[in-house]
Amino acid sequence: MDKLKLVALSGSLRNLSYNSSALQALKMLSANDADINIVSLGNLPLFNPERESDNIPSVMALKSSIEKADGLIISSPEYAHGISGVMKNALDWLVSGEEFVNIPIMLINTSPRATHAQQMLREIIVTMSGKIIEKSSVVIPLLGTSLDEQGIVIDSQLSALLKTGIGEFCSVINNNLHFVSSQTLISD
Repeated sequence: MDKLKLVALSGSLRNLSYNSSALQALKMLSANDADINIVSLGNLPLFNPERESDNIPSVMALKSSIEKADGLIISSPEYAHGISGVMKNALDWLVSGEEFVNIPIMLINTSPRATHAQQMLREIIVTMSGKIIEKSSVVIPLLGTSLDEQGIVIDSQLSALLKTGIGEFCSVINNNLHFVSSQTLISD
């Protein structure tokens, strides 16, 4: 079976972001099972509904990458009891398109106390018709550590959490792809 094509989004633009480091570590840990494309959100303009029909290269690239993906991974920090502005902006650019509808989503939370942002993110995803795969979503306690992606990979507990999460995510996606293929064969 081919490797799954997954897109990952970090809601942080910091150079030493825990969220970005978690996604980089996940990419390293899942290299045999999935091809993870971490898409930068830093070049997206501020969302303006009047520009949705414009061919903005960064917006088109984001939409295209999600449209071609088998699943989406989101890791976003909590700022002032909400999701980051960069993540909300990216989701706003995706809200009116079809690429987000029914896409399987894995959530990574790098701070166990970031419950408000996770609740908000879940509400937005459900409203946009994304499908959160609960058993793949993980909380890895990085807040207060100085771990980068290498440190996360080396840490046996953190890497085990990520491996379990991505394993569940890939399993669900593969089972759904198999189901869809079977349904297509039956209906043909």
